[in-house]
Amino acid sequence: MFSLGDSTYILLYAKDLIQILILAWVLYKLYVAISATKITQLVLVLLSYALFFCVCYILDFDFLLFLYKKITLPLLMFFCIIYHPEFRRAFTTLFSGRARLFRIGSQTTVEQIDTILNACENLVQVKRGALIIFPRHTDIKTVIDSGTKLNADLSSSLICTIFDHDTPLHDGALVVQGGKIVAASCYLPLSAQTGINASYGTRHRAALGLAEDSDAVIIIVSEENGAMSLAYNANIYYDLDRETIKKVVLALMSYHDVTPMDVKEDEDETKK
Repeated sequence: MFSLGDSTYILLYAKDLIQILILAWVLYKLYVAISATKITQLVLVLLSYALFFCVCYILDFDFLLFLYKKITLPLLMFFCIIYHPEFRRAFTTLFSGRARLFRIGSQTTVEQIDTILNACENLVQVKRGALIIFPRHTDIKTVIDSGTKLNADLSSSLICTIFDHDTPLHDGALVVQGGKIVAASCYLPLSAQTGINASYGTRHRAALGLAEDSDAVIIIVSEENGAMSLAYNANIYYDLDRETIKKVVLALMSYHDVTPMDVKEDEDETKK
């Protein structure tokens, strides 16, 4: 039989284990939030900065330590101002509260993606543009509220009808969530980036703007040349083929990480 001392020891051990697991979970969520933004390199720079400080402290480099004291706070304030949108997006993702466990029933299926891509290909044939949004963790209620709420069943014909030039809902973006067309004619924030490809029109800039402010996935159909592109994680991937878009969207909507290298590899495999 266990003694009182053994029980106390087990309780203390369990308490420490729970705390370690909680800390590991928080660090993992923080890593996922940061890796989904463009501040990953900034984090590496700050870690290198901290490591160099430790070296200076150990070796007692007085002058360098003096400089550290003077420039560290202004430098951190500078980074916070410059990377404010990325930090906001990272912490929004971290604390959004939309855990994967509670969204299994609303994940996008292969059939839904095929329906949407069929519509996109039909729009390409008739030279119509389109913006189709797949929300993920980050709340985009403001974007949804800016359009007309539909809550309609997903169908290729309805998507083609919405983006036809003769309809009042064609100007703006379509939001698809849980197998439903949630809203249409939604307005998106334009990207603030200055180095965007000059060939990108307003539709691509709007998609990139939402990809910078949230973790949503956006399909863009170009009205000018019929190219289908993807925007997510503050990046835009131009002129992708159907299978690449399908694979990437399914992976992202299943909450798997997709890197730019993965997209490039998919394109290379298609060209072979």
